[in-house]
Amino acid sequence: MRVERPWGWYEMLTQGDNYLVKRLLVRAGQQLSLQRHRHRSESWTVVSGSGALLCGDIWHPASAGVMLSIPCGAVHRARADGSDLLILEVQHGDDLREDDIERLQDDYGRVIT
Repeated sequence: MRVERPWGWYEMLTQGDNYLVKRLLVRAGQQLSLQRHRHRSESWTVVSGSGALLCGDIWHPASAGVMLSIPCGAVHRARADGSDLLILEVQHGDDLREDDIERLQDDYGRVIT
């Protein structure tokens, strides 16, 4: 099932005990909210596109094959620059619900926690 967001969309691919795999598409010129999670870590693998991935205070160039591990509690975001950015996201933790997102900044007027 595809879930539309202001920045693009995501699809859940598979889920099991303490893990969830999603495909994210961040549209060119858009970015995810600056966020962190209290109950899960994530790993991102860029499938295609170009942009940048933030973890902590370090921006990493994003292109096909780039992988980034995001520890639980780390501030992070993804940004698509010249083209749509397709990412495989693997979440690990004891609470994988969407309400574990703590937004610190958001370009789309969503609630900042």
